[in-house]
Amino acid sequence: QQPYVQPREGVSVARLLGQVMFLVSVAIGFLALGIYLGRDLAVGTATICSFAGLGMLLVASFAPGRLFRVGPFAVIWLYALALVLGLGLGPIINEYLSTQPQVVYQAAGLTGLITVGMGAAGFAWDRDLARWLRPLSFIVLGLVVVSIVTVLVGSSVNPLLSGAIALVSAALILVDFNFLRKHGTEEHAVMLATGIFVSIVNI
Repeated sequence: QQPYVQPREGVSVARLLGQVMFLVSVAIGFLALGIYLGRDLAVGTATICSFAGLGMLLVASFAPGRLFRVGPFAVIWLYALALVLGLGLGPIINEYLSTQPQVVYQAAGLTGLITVGMGAAGFAWDRDLARWLRPLSFIVLGLVVVSIVTVLVGSSVNPLLSGAIALVSAALILVDFNFLRKHGTEEHAVMLATGIFVSIVNI
């Protein structure tokens, strides 16, 4: 959902950044917990959890009103979303940890580097990038839906499709941090944290 864009008035960028990154860090903790709890789930059950997580994300993005984007309930929803996504990823991550653990470590390290790099670029970029939030969000959503359909029909996910999801998600991180610096208020904290967290998971 398109955020309300307004000039910054009387809000500390450092304080807002701290709030957003705290929310992202705790969400990643719930993601890790979900991965641990879901490590032995059946593939079918994990798939249901993944679809449930996608549904929760769509609700947070498009539901009317502010309930899912501002306030304590929105924070709880973010953490529940992270836990459910973790349950969906559990069997996959567990399989890689059992057979190719270096792949998981490399992916985690590369994701961290991309997040830090794009976040720093978003802060440094002087141009206002707020208008790109909506189109990039729809693009990555479309790519994720295509990848899910590809898996459901029994095909392997195209590496080019996976790469496109990662690239657009990285661009969204840049735009989110740019928005935080130029327009962000405390009411945007959960929305920004959700966007950054989901982009990290996508990458």
